[in-house]
Amino acid sequence: MMVDSTLVQVGKNLSEAMRILGNGDRALEDETEKRSFSRSIPGPLQGDGQDVATILHLVHNLIHEKEDEEKDQTSQCRMQNVGEQAHMALLGHSLAAYISVLDRERLRKLTTRIQSDTTLWLCRLFRYENSSAAFHEDDRDGLVKVCRLVINSRYEEYASEGYASLTSKQPVIYHSASGRSGLGQHLCSQLGLPLSSLCTVPCNTIFGSQHQMDVALLDKLIKEDIEAGKLPLLLIANAGTPGAGHTDKLGRLKDLCEQYNMWLHVEGVNLATLVLAEINSTIMAATRCDSMTLTPGQWLGLPAVTAVTLYRHEDPALSLAAGLTSSQPVAKLRALPLWLSLQYLGHNGIVQKIKHATSLSHQLLQKLKTLAFIRTSVESNGGSVEGYCAGEKDVLDTFNKWLGERLIQLVPTSGVDVVELEDEGTCVRFSPLLTAAVLGTEQEDIDSLVEKLSELVSVMSSTLSLRQDFREEVHRHSPSLIYVEELSWPGLGAVRYEPQIDGIDESRRKEGVKKINSELLKKLQEFDTEITFSTGPEFSTETDDCIFVGMVTEDVDIIELVNMIGAIGRDIEESGRLLENMTDVIRKGILEAEVQLQKASEEKLMEEGVIRQLPLFGSVLNWFSPVQSSIKGRTFNLVAGSLDSTELTYSTKAQAGRPLPQEMPTSSTKRLSGQRLFQRVSAGTDSFSETSSIAQVEEPSRDGCASQSSSVHPPISLSAPRDDIAADATPQVDSQIEVHVSSEEKQPEDQELDHSER
Repeated sequence: MMVDSTLVQVGKNLSEAMRILGNGDRALEDETEKRSFSRSIPGPLQGDGQDVATILHLVHNLIHEKEDEEKDQTSQCRMQNVGEQAHMALLGHSLAAYISVLDRERLRKLTTRIQSDTTLWLCRLFRYENSSAAFHEDDRDGLVKVCRLVINSRYEEYASEGYASLTSKQPVIYHSASGRSGLGQHLCSQLGLPLSSLCTVPCNTIFGSQHQMDVALLDKLIKEDIEAGKLPLLLIANAGTPGAGHTDKLGRLKDLCEQYNMWLHVEGVNLATLVLAEINSTIMAATRCDSMTLTPGQWLGLPAVTAVTLYRHEDPALSLAAGLTSSQPVAKLRALPLWLSLQYLGHNGIVQKIKHATSLSHQLLQKLKTLAFIRTSVESNGGSVEGYCAGEKDVLDTFNKWLGERLIQLVPTSGVDVVELEDEGTCVRFSPLLTAAVLGTEQEDIDSLVEKLSELVSVMSSTLSLRQDFREEVHRHSPSLIYVEELSWPGLGAVRYEPQIDGIDESRRKEGVKKINSELLKKLQEFDTEITFSTGPEFSTETDDCIFVGMVTEDVDIIELVNMIGAIGRDIEESGRLLENMTDVIRKGILEAEVQLQKASEEKLMEEGVIRQLPLFGSVLNWFSPVQSSIKGRTFNLVAGSLDSTELTYSTKAQAGRPLPQEMPTSSTKRLSGQRLFQRVSAGTDSFSETSSIAQVEEPSRDGCASQSSSVHPPISLSAPRDDIAADATPQVDSQIEVHVSSEEKQPEDQELDHSER
């Protein structure tokens, strides 16, 4: 058999391109980087051109370029798996470009065969016989063209008069409140209809699922529109809502549409289950609808494959006028990637992929039933949060959002994501029909997902139960600690240290609060503990001057935690106050020292006389008649800001005002071996005297002689204790600076020696 050499070359080029884009050649990549300009700045077009390999390496570099090192890496982890069936879809795009250059007659025959084969296979796969297919890139375009088809059918003069023909009876399009967001507005925009032509049908509020369209209310709305002189045109139903995956009562909706001569269009992920041998009766009713939109690319893991809209209509001229079909052969090549992929997978392969996705959903559902605090929304009467107050609902939404984001990071191949539902609030969604084939999800991923979910739910439950204790304990430390209500924070809570500052303006006070809390946060982040301390949510208004405490386990000692925050805040406040006053105190002390030096010099002059101050006569006079005088020094007390005599220092050989080493304040922390910081002792542990680990800052005595602790470090050892009970002394910083001022000049050593001999 003769083989087209161009087709063979296309296949080889695609394989080589995929190899280079997937792995790359480091040597050629380095050469490409050297020859190119900065990737962020477009470079000039090369005069002589570049070879294919160099261009592909440039594309590889652009694909894997990291614009921000701190960018979330989950998008790379959840990148679509490109298997062999995906290669067939990519090959289809290359072949479509090649086929488009054929002569018109051969192109027409080939594209007609491709489109008819694909339509026949899809109709049989999804049990939608005797229908036509429209292939489109945007999955909304099929519905837009279907609406245009129905308008052409119901308004005979629409083709000639356009919008003017709609003025006699305004068309109405009905869609569910649980449907895709923005879909109705998109339809009106594309069709040139006013938004008043769009009618949103509420979902059930008493009976049935809260995500299913209320059929009785729909019937009432249709009657009201008919009485108002409007024309009910089309109903959009869901076989799997975008948020929760619920399916409308398609059978009853179809009967209602037949009663009022309306077109029924169905879309949703659950349409994929039509290929299975056993089908839910609710889904099976979708085969009675007038049109349906399928997205086989998502369900089968096929990249760059068009969406398909299957529809039943007997007039090909109206289909052509609506844009559902095209007279251009090249337009029919959109079906080529799907045509190749369906043949590669085969009927059994397609069914197996859909079956695998549904089995993953059933397996996860069974495992979730064994977990406490987990509620699923697949049941028809799935949960509402109406019983919660506004604050509790916001907190639950925040915690569920944190849960979903953590699961995405820990198990990226599971395909879970976070959705916002009107009744349930924030939920974690698992939709394997949309993600399993794309990400290659397997049973091991479900097991890992349940394992991580159990761990995270346990931490969430503990944190929720301790939030109130944390709030109350912070209130007990008022006014130095202030509890900050932040409903968007998934953690224990937020606290602010308020220094007791008086006599300053509001701007300086806020700046001081911000500075102290910033330093306090740094100290807390240095602790060897599983508790996280941060600046809070990105868009919070309280992030500048608050400390946000993250998730905690049930054994956390809230009292110790809050006490520690308060003690460190006091240390930082007093240290800052000491540093602020130090400059003024030292300046005043120096001035006073100069005055006292001058006074001591005058007293010396009066006591010894003028002659003794002369260099030559003073030496001779001191030789014959030495003067016995005591050393009069001064010590500068930084706390009191005063100069004190050093007479006691030289008489007792000890520094005045400084406690002996055994008198220095200490703090003992009794902690069991292996016990972490802020961890409570379990009930079964041998009892021992539990003391607070926070050192009380000593107040300076009134006489100004007591030393004061100015340590900004908490009195806790962050290393593992070596004994069963560990006691650590608080590091001290001496708050006295001694300045010794002598009222006598030091005599030469030889003079002292001669005088003593004499």
